[in-house]
Amino acid sequence: MLGNAILNNAKYSADTDEWYTTYETIADELRHYEKQFRGKVVLCNCDDPYESNFTYYFLKNFNILRIKKLICTSYGASKIDTIKNNVQMVLTIEDEEGNPIVSRNGYVLEISRMPGESDSEVDDETIKEMLSRKGTVKKLKGDGDFRSDECIEYLKKCDICCTNPPFSLFASLFSLLMKYKKKFLLIGNQNAITYKEIFPYIKENKAWVGYHFGDMSFKVPSDTEPRKTRFWIDEYGQKWRSLGNAMWLTNLDIPRRHKELILTQRFDPLVYPVFDDYDAINVSRVANIPMDYDGVMGVPITFLKYYNDSQFEIIGEANHGSDNEFDLFKPRIAGKELFKRILIRKINYEVEENVV
Repeated sequence: MLGNAILNNAKYSADTDEWYTTYETIADELRHYEKQFRGKVVLCNCDDPYESNFTYYFLKNFNILRIKKLICTSYGASKIDTIKNNVQMVLTIEDEEGNPIVSRNGYVLEISRMPGESDSEVDDETIKEMLSRKGTVKKLKGDGDFRSDECIEYLKKCDICCTNPPFSLFASLFSLLMKYKKKFLLIGNQNAITYKEIFPYIKENKAWVGYHFGDMSFKVPSDTEPRKTRFWIDEYGQKWRSLGNAMWLTNLDIPRRHKELILTQRFDPLVYPVFDDYDAINVSRVANIPMDYDGVMGVPITFLKYYNDSQFEIIGEANHGSDNEFDLFKPRIAGKELFKRILIRKINYEVEENVV
């Protein structure tokens, strides 16, 4: 099991659709949410049962998380790679009809129990034996596209969806999760925050960023073309790519959301210029948010790592000025265009008296 199974990029034609999430990336984030998985049905709906590290994580930690059921569905054109930790795993893989598992079909794995003790990891040999068992994985009627009626029925059954969807389909999956009022943990590109399908939920405090918000490394297929930056090949010949603006997006509560951001700067009109087309000041860094300004501020998107809805109100965004009803203007200072901004205002503003 190596990497996160994805929907085939030949169909969706986006080079970031075939990037594989590492086990470490998943484990490092999900340790913050362990108690919220207890008694829940978990769906990984972009994940081949034999290839996905999401599948592997939930099988290995099934008894620690005490989840009720794990459901994993795969897209019919995803690649099956039964290599784990650079060692070939020889598996006799058959579906419920005794036919060999082949990559052109969509499949589903449903597990309600894993051997082992409560609060203990399931060992790899047990996972290997379970996955090799005839009928553990069943063939879907369709190709396993998470947007299909068949896969939406699995979505309806789940409590939490956790996966790395193809970046080109991130908004589509997000919209489905909102339609059916599901909890989720998704990996995506930070640019998705300003999508018209997503930003309104950020503004209304119905979705927020998780703990990891920044650089993230992914394994990529062997036919990936080399590039000068953010690409490398490890000692085993595995190709890698990385993103500096990756993120986890979720609606599972986390303590960090309720931590107040400590402000140390004071407002100076020479330091905080006003945007050309909107009455708001530009704040170049989150650390520079002034403690004594009660108007609208345009802050970097990284502000969302520290956003506390009892301390700040999100007014809108400044991107193209036309993406959605909350995209209020194109950010410019003295004619120079800036990168997108989140527009915020402090809540319960009080002027702090200078101590003489």
